[in-house]
Amino acid sequence: MTNTTDPLPLQRVMALFAHPDDPEFFAGGTLQKWASEGKSLVYVLVTSGDKGTDDPDMTRERLMAIREAEQRAAAACAGVEKVIFLHYADGELEHTLDLRRDLTRVIRQEKPDIVVTNDPQTYWFRHGAINHPDHRAIGEAALSAIYPSARDRHTFVALWRDEKLEPHKVRQVYLAGTLNPNLKVDITPFMDRKLAAIQEHRSQVRDVEAMIQRQRTNLRDPDFGEESPRYVEQFRVLTLR
Repeated sequence: MTNTTDPLPLQRVMALFAHPDDPEFFAGGTLQKWASEGKSLVYVLVTSGDKGTDDPDMTRERLMAIREAEQRAAAACAGVEKVIFLHYADGELEHTLDLRRDLTRVIRQEKPDIVVTNDPQTYWFRHGAINHPDHRAIGEAALSAIYPSARDRHTFVALWRDEKLEPHKVRQVYLAGTLNPNLKVDITPFMDRKLAAIQEHRSQVRDVEAMIQRQRTNLRDPDFGEESPRYVEQFRVLTLR
């Protein structure tokens, strides 16, 4: 497994996830690292996390506003100013043609070199948790939007003919939450920034200290010693030809 990112000058990055807080939990250190290197980042959240509460008095509209504000604050930790919400219903994502068309549209609009999204093949994690079905759905839809839909002029032809969106070819895909990684990204210098960004999601993080401990445990590289730990985020990287 390689430990360095691709040397090609890929500058435009899209973090394409289902929920507010997914960019930070799944790839926050890597996104912080890329921002420090001068890459341009845009976050696209397909839902606004409107199911993420057990408060019986919370309304969907209030929670959406809270979670969108939290995501913008978390993105600002990496210097990201552009955060796009597609306002699909949380907990109900499916890989439909409508979703694929909307993802194709935003990919053609933003023209990313790299898209970071979820691995749709991950149904559970090694530590025993079940992966959220929205994560699987967004990964599957994102891959189909990247190839072939965003690339092919006559797929969703109205995007080209009526909206004047030219085809776009993504160069690399980083699949997060994968059980089959082929890349480790050393995020040790950015671990504190990742944790700070996660803490902006106050509606979701009830026990900050427990969250920090879980993150440090889960992201510790077992190939390094305990006294000077290294923290890594792992991905399955696809390089498109």
